[in-house]
Amino acid sequence: MPPFETVIYEIPAPGVARITQNRPEARNAQNHQLTYDLNAAFDEAAADESVKVIILAGAGPHFSAGHDLRGGGPPLSSYPTVGTWREFNKKGAEGYMAVEEEIYLGMCRRWRNIPKPTIAQVQGKCIAGGLMLAWVCDLIVASDDAMFSDPVVQMGVCGVEYFAHPWELGARKAKEMLFTADWVTAQDAYRLGMVNHVVPREELESFTLALAEKIAQKPSFALKLAKEAVNQTLEAQGQWQAMLAVFNLHQLAHSHNQELYGMRIDPSGIPGAVRRQ
Repeated sequence: MPPFETVIYEIPAPGVARITQNRPEARNAQNHQLTYDLNAAFDEAAADESVKVIILAGAGPHFSAGHDLRGGGPPLSSYPTVGTWREFNKKGAEGYMAVEEEIYLGMCRRWRNIPKPTIAQVQGKCIAGGLMLAWVCDLIVASDDAMFSDPVVQMGVCGVEYFAHPWELGARKAKEMLFTADWVTAQDAYRLGMVNHVVPREELESFTLALAEKIAQKPSFALKLAKEAVNQTLEAQGQWQAMLAVFNLHQLAHSHNQELYGMRIDPSGIPGAVRRQ
């Protein structure tokens, strides 16, 4: 397997793969390269019959600063398209909706449904698009200094593309996170059921690996079916249909901002978002 440009892929223990976002200088902000490297690494772990559990981590002091607002890099068309929404260069809402369907909603949906248990290993800040990466995982282990936030309402958008807030936090706390852009601490996230464990920062890696090794002792097919059972229950509750509906509202917000400001987000919210990173 060739090395990835922005991801470290390793097998730290039998039956366990660890995928580490490796853009610490950018606080692991998600550019196109990182997104497609993550997808390729998840595919690698999913295809490896010896891997039973996947850990998703972030190098450096922070798990993820979310989407890389600086842009730049090769155009999306230069990457191997994974989904079927293409024509990214179409004018108006059509092209940009295709982009976000591909690299945000579609990718997250794909990773969420990997038929192997996944664990997010979260330290430091986990912002907006970083929440999406953590939320697609089956379990979340957070360091005691971890902090979570979705500040995109201040940029004129109703929330991140993979809108799992009500399921992860409950309806009222989800509204508070969105309305205020305040931080949710690791301890509050644990109390609300979003996080499975909170551990000291220096124990985060070892604790997460031990948890993964414990899970890897179980029969692989039973693990797959158990994951599917819970995911299907969420589907029966309407989770995916609700996400699709909110994704459409998200696109409406982008179109509104484009008409008002000539860009897809309210520029007045950018300084605050950048400071958070």
